[in-house]
Amino acid sequence: MAGKAQFGSKIGLIAATVGSAVGLGNVWRFPAETQSNGGAAFLLLYIACVFLLGIPVMLAEFSLGRGKRSDAVGVFRKLSPHSGWWVVGAVAILASYLILSFYMVVAGWTLEYLWQSMTGYLYEPVNAVAANAGVEGLEQQFKLRMQEFIVQDSRPLIMTYIMLLINAGILMMGVQKGIEKMSNILMPLLFLLLLIFAGVSLTFPKAMEGLEFFLNPDFSKITPSVVVNALGQAFFSLSLGMGILITYSSYFPKNTKLTRTAVTVSMLDLLVAIMMGVIIFPAVKSFGLDEGGLEGATLVFVTLPEVFAQMPVTQLWSILFFLLLLVAALTSTISLAEVSIAFMQDRFRLRRTTACIAVIAPLFVLSTLCSLSQGSLSDFRIAGFTLFDFLDNTATNYMLPLVAIFTCIYLGWFAPKGYFYNELTNHGSISTRIYTTLLFVVRFVAPILIAVILFAKIFE
Repeated sequence: MAGKAQFGSKIGLIAATVGSAVGLGNVWRFPAETQSNGGAAFLLLYIACVFLLGIPVMLAEFSLGRGKRSDAVGVFRKLSPHSGWWVVGAVAILASYLILSFYMVVAGWTLEYLWQSMTGYLYEPVNAVAANAGVEGLEQQFKLRMQEFIVQDSRPLIMTYIMLLINAGILMMGVQKGIEKMSNILMPLLFLLLLIFAGVSLTFPKAMEGLEFFLNPDFSKITPSVVVNALGQAFFSLSLGMGILITYSSYFPKNTKLTRTAVTVSMLDLLVAIMMGVIIFPAVKSFGLDEGGLEGATLVFVTLPEVFAQMPVTQLWSILFFLLLLVAALTSTISLAEVSIAFMQDRFRLRRTTACIAVIAPLFVLSTLCSLSQGSLSDFRIAGFTLFDFLDNTATNYMLPLVAIFTCIYLGWFAPKGYFYNELTNHGSISTRIYTTLLFVVRFVAPILIAVILFAKIFE
């Protein structure tokens, strides 16, 4: 498409793409998986999966987007115009939109906790409880605080709507002035905050014990299910199968070196996960919180506030952490929304502002229903799930793996001959020694491994 938007710099390109990959999964899923699956043993498996699965599949998506400079549906229509392969892209767009609908609610939760940290309200009634009831009372107080907030109807909705408006404002500014410019600000800020927290965490009394657990592999805990979990963590942490990487790579300049970009993005995403381990394990060990689970909302909204409550300058550390979390959430929601916006622009030739409104406006309804499903609509169930959990389970556990499987099958077997090679080598202008290996992985290894993830989720 003539006049197609593109990133203005290599740094902006990397920042935006890394921002699309780094999200809440790096923060609250990785520590839990590491804790329960053998520490460094899981970490090593995860690293292997990033290189074995993540980078090849990422390159497959990059080649589609950069090569045809279109949205997730458009790339298949351009490459195979008289076939049904466009359905793969359509499922990716739908999945990313469904994820966005509940992800925006969680982003609203992080905004609320940032606000409560800034005002001091998060810790006002807690300190008195801690003085009388100790750590157990502290934990109970934060659990009650989280539960009381999430099940409300009005307050979570207000924060969700604010996040929707923030996303709309950034997205309406366009690819360079909006997505790229904000990524250039937010991603350095995220890494700076990670470095600060890692440095502080290493000063805690039992920091070495926490690091020892994190970095000492317990291979006795490695089971087939742990391998599947490592595959899943690599898959979801890199935003594979969401249409994000296809969309963002359509904004890559034609001379972008795809292999170098994929390795850089994957390594930075991996670095974020490792730094979270360096932050979390010394902290929870030092403050006696390592016996409980470190998963999901409990880690973010209960365990870490417990840590901050026992630290000097509690309010400062709480503000900085929830700012970090908000940055991770915001870069993810922007990229998820851009998938649908790009489709609306390319397919229906809409102006960007119109496309943004068309994508964001329905979320005021869908995200509202997701938020209320935690409160007044919690009794409404689909297959035993609340609407929030149903969309999460359907999109992340089933739709994304299917998209990734068929993307690999298409590029490995059905794309025009030589297309993948031409994109990896920039039409012969750069050399590559790994093409044969990459093609083998995309054709055989990746689809099989992703199928293993899918079936494991179905039958667990």
